[in-house]
Amino acid sequence: MGENIGAAARVMLNFGLTDLRIVKPRDGWPNERALDMAVGAREVVEQAKIYESLNEATANLQFLYATTARTREMDKEVVTPREIALHGATGFVFGPERTGLTNEDITLCDKIISIPVNEKFSSLNLAQTVAIIAYEVSGLKIVAGKRELASKEEIASLFSHLESELDARGFFQEPNKKPGMIANIRTMLARAEFSGQEVRTFRGIIKALTKI
Repeated sequence: MGENIGAAARVMLNFGLTDLRIVKPRDGWPNERALDMAVGAREVVEQAKIYESLNEATANLQFLYATTARTREMDKEVVTPREIALHGATGFVFGPERTGLTNEDITLCDKIISIPVNEKFSSLNLAQTVAIIAYEVSGLKIVAGKRELASKEEIASLFSHLESELDARGFFQEPNKKPGMIANIRTMLARAEFSGQEVRTFRGIIKALTKI
């Protein structure tokens, strides 16, 4: 809802964050309710970028955290907000308040953030979740690494390349199991935290193995 977007923008600016990216806003865009709810943070809403897919929204980022209360049986590392680290250009993915993130969304992310809350009343709305993450992130610096991680656009291209070749060769023999198999493959590869050069090397290997 526009109100949720506006409230999220407001707490973002409270902690100095301004890069808001919105994927397929439910009620269209621009949204007056988002502007009204943002109050003094209207600039964050006005400058927000709108995308049709999560792939497009995160293409130039290098590391993604998914915020979800459920791990969806994926073998991804789960951290608390206090364990967040910034690995290059880092993004935080939040889903619709009622429906949350899809499994496909989560396969594009590197780690999952789980907020420890009262088990008897665990419901947090979108803006509350954003506020907790923004507070923890506001004082962090990017972790210095030995190599620069690949962009999410490069990783998405690798996934697409590998999956199309596997599909063409009949790897996914049971259609009902295909989504789960793809999720497992993506999760496995994401743990490697490839650099751009490593992605290019891996794609070269795929080409060599599938060359007719």
